[in-house]
Amino acid sequence: MSASRRPSGLGRGLSALLGEVEREQPIEAGETLTEGVRLIAVADIRPHPDQPRRHFDEEKLDELAQSIAERGVLQPIVVRRIGGGYQIVAGERRWRAAQRARLHEVPALIRDLNDTETLEIAIIENIQRADLNAIEEAEAYQRLVSDFGHTQEALGKLVHKSRSHVTNLLRLLDLPAKVRQEVATGALSMGHARALITAEDPEKLAAEVIKRGLSVRDTERLARTEKGPRGQRAAKQKPAPDADIAALERQLGDMLGLAVKIAHTGEGGTVTLSYSSLDQLDMICQRLSGEKI
Repeated sequence: MSASRRPSGLGRGLSALLGEVEREQPIEAGETLTEGVRLIAVADIRPHPDQPRRHFDEEKLDELAQSIAERGVLQPIVVRRIGGGYQIVAGERRWRAAQRARLHEVPALIRDLNDTETLEIAIIENIQRADLNAIEEAEAYQRLVSDFGHTQEALGKLVHKSRSHVTNLLRLLDLPAKVRQEVATGALSMGHARALITAEDPEKLAAEVIKRGLSVRDTERLARTEKGPRGQRAAKQKPAPDADIAALERQLGDMLGLAVKIAHTGEGGTVTLSYSSLDQLDMICQRLSGEKI
């Protein structure tokens, strides 16, 4: 199966796999493994380098390791063959805990998956378990947009979220790196982050929010106040956008996964594409040049 193939939406194979994982029964010592599940040496398994989840709670990982040491791994992880070993598709936390519990083998479902399906499954599993913070979720969505050509609408259907939810998360990636880190570690909530996007100096305001322990509403008020009277007057004088132009901006934005602005004057105008990373810029160049992405 080609690693660059782009399945349209949540294919039958992906749906079946997720359902199969959910139906697996707990595996106990001495029990014959369910069909399709086999024991694999922990040392032969490697984490996926693009795993959406980056932060693992050490205390909870220790608790899971203790449980696994006493009862074993109750649900198989999902892996795919790569090189001379296996790569984790779903279940990295269980694999890490099994290492801490000094297990030599873990039960696993081995599946033939391409890169897109692997990332989709990893995102869905983590979202279902509420394991991703807002930045991790946004970065995972951005990867599907920039590397595999998913639209924001398709992403929303894939993870059973609204398109506005996906759009709001992707906007968080426009924040400075230091602010994104505060969101990733839990010092700031997604609500705080969304309020900071409109601030003139998000990094400075974020430090104040954390220091004073401000609520989301307080942060929103502070971000508006920071703009001052001049900014407020400019906002009032700004003409309302043309409905057709705004609709076209949204349509192009969904197709490209980027912020699109159209300035139409008379018979001509400009189309502006905004990118927040070199990967996005590379994707734009490839699409404009007609190269295969």
